[in-house]
Amino acid sequence: MADMYDRLTADMKAAMKARDMGAVNTIRGVIAKVKDLTVNAGKEITDDAVMGVLAKAVKQRDESIAQFEAAGRAELAASEKTERDLLKKYLPAQLSEEEVAAAVKAVIAELGAVSKKDMGRVMKETMARLKGQADGKLVSKLVGAALP
Repeated sequence: MADMYDRLTADMKAAMKARDMGAVNTIRGVIAKVKDLTVNAGKEITDDAVMGVLAKAVKQRDESIAQFEAAGRAELAASEKTERDLLKKYLPAQLSEEEVAAAVKAVIAELGAVSKKDMGRVMKETMARLKGQADGKLVSKLVGAALP
């Protein structure tokens, strides 16, 4: 069993005891999604699977927040922000744009990438190295800017 999954389960139990239903429902949703993608598919629960579900859940919350704020629904946006902040504490700290740019330059140098045709290889390697520590859109933007 994955350590992250065990941590989520323990935190859900603690939230239940504290009667924090918002946290319980948020964590329960993540656990259900992890089980759906792993156990129900006949796969083992891994930290990578849990991190992937968490990252996707945070991204979905970010998108919802933007939509609610655009529609003038501050109370729903606040609820989504609370859930997003709860889920973010399980993810590794995000790297700054400068740190990501340095990683992109290192990968480009190692792979000997010289043109936009190499963007796929550079993206794949960079995302593998920065797993969970950088947003894909940021990495894509920096790789595109670094390759002529």
